[in-house]
Amino acid sequence: MFKVRTYNKISPLGLERFPRGKYEIASEFSQPDAYMLRSHKLHDEPLPDSVVAVARAGAGTNNIPVRDYSGKGVVVFNTPGANANAVKELIAAALFLASRDIYGGLNYVQGLTDITDAGEMSSLLEKEKKRFAGTELYGKTLGVVGLGAIGSMVANMALGFGMHVVGFDPAISVEAAWQLSSQVEKMENLQTLLGRSDYVTLHIPAIAATRNLINRDTLRYCRPGAKMLNFARAEIVETAALIEALDRGALGGYVADFPEPALLGRKNVLLTPHIGASTSEAEDNCAMMAADQLMEFLENGNIKNSVNFPTTYMARNGGYRLTFSNNNVPKVLGSVLAILSESNNNVIDLVNKSREEIAYNIIDVQDQPDAATIDRIRGVEGVIRVRIL
Repeated sequence: MFKVRTYNKISPLGLERFPRGKYEIASEFSQPDAYMLRSHKLHDEPLPDSVVAVARAGAGTNNIPVRDYSGKGVVVFNTPGANANAVKELIAAALFLASRDIYGGLNYVQGLTDITDAGEMSSLLEKEKKRFAGTELYGKTLGVVGLGAIGSMVANMALGFGMHVVGFDPAISVEAAWQLSSQVEKMENLQTLLGRSDYVTLHIPAIAATRNLINRDTLRYCRPGAKMLNFARAEIVETAALIEALDRGALGGYVADFPEPALLGRKNVLLTPHIGASTSEAEDNCAMMAADQLMEFLENGNIKNSVNFPTTYMARNGGYRLTFSNNNVPKVLGSVLAILSESNNNVIDLVNKSREEIAYNIIDVQDQPDAATIDRIRGVEGVIRVRIL
């Protein structure tokens, strides 16, 4: 019986994926096999030795101490693409809000509470509507920074609006490339994209390499009056540099899902309260994907959409399955295979993958390894965690 401890409110559609009788789901297990969560922060919480995996029902994993967990052999999953449509649709709204003063117009009309005559109101609105005029998206250029699951959907959507679309992503995946329209023009670097774009939308993760990617230097390349959208992560944009660019007109506006005190009260800034993935459909999709990935790992050792372990899959070929993670150094796998050979256990199949400092192995053997063999494998220098499935 696998035990999964949940944090936050997880969609029932996700929790229903776990078969009864095989899984126990609760929020108060002291020794669970896995965690499933959304935004709950784990940085200051002790991690039970029993935990082998954490599934985040969402894309970002800033609330999880990923590096620390890697050193303990804990696989961290996320759900890229599960909330992509929700974010894409909010980006559509953001583009319209950035191009036309819809927000200003709404507030103006709501403020006319002292007018009771419809004719008077109609006359006033006809006179004042020019204050809220804007521009059309058709024919303008959208620069998409990051062409993953969300970025590629946004790019294709913008083409449907009649926009020209340029994109930059030095690490685009094959899967994302297949989803991307051939009409999207690829840029060689960020600076070139900024110089070509009337609107820029950011769709990259918050990692060390992208922190303050939008800064005083890069903002110098923007077209005067360009509008920037950030529904990715706040850390990507250097706030002080952004304000300077807005003040001098290098940027004409900023629409983001990450409010900061320094940005409040500015007429050229529109902020939403981190609602990019806040749709019932996105929450369902994220929870279902997280549950499926957890089950595949707990039952078969296979890994998909991990942020710290390599993607690894091996079909069941009979026999008994063991998995182990280790520091990505030479001779570890050879030592483990030698131990299995010395115990007269035949290897049916195996797969070995690595990702930066971590290596991960799935081995199917003919006979069930005994406790002494497993203890010897755990004692191999460099081995982090061993599981028998």
